[in-house]
Amino acid sequence: MSTTQRSGCPINLSLELLGDRWTLLIIRDLVFAGKRHFREFLQSAEGISSRTLAERLQTLQNEGIITRSGDPSHKLKAIYRLTDAGIDLVPVLATLGAWGARHRKADADLADIAEDLMAGGEAALEQVKAALRAEHIV
Repeated sequence: MSTTQRSGCPINLSLELLGDRWTLLIIRDLVFAGKRHFREFLQSAEGISSRTLAERLQTLQNEGIITRSGDPSHKLKAIYRLTDAGIDLVPVLATLGAWGARHRKADADLADIAEDLMAGGEAALEQVKAALRAEHIV
């Protein structure tokens, strides 16, 4: 996945990194599903291929959105964690989730989570971000 910049527009720059089908879903899984290992991401309902997953994880690492480190419990596994830049995407995910809950045929339970998070405002978003920092930033 290329992150070549076509313009200096902040929206364009964000979309060049995050605007494909998979990238925000990987971040979603890190934020809301607690996924940390490659195989866990492969098990997401959307069915990402291993090649695409590997490419997106590498891009996210290169761009400073996630980190990758060895798993002390298993030599062949890696653990993926969010950086501060990745954690700062929580409001984006919450807004997309709330929009999808209102305007798409979303799963009712997941829609309720998205709506509740947005209804909690900035305080709720900051609470989620603080919990993620405690869990991911080592």
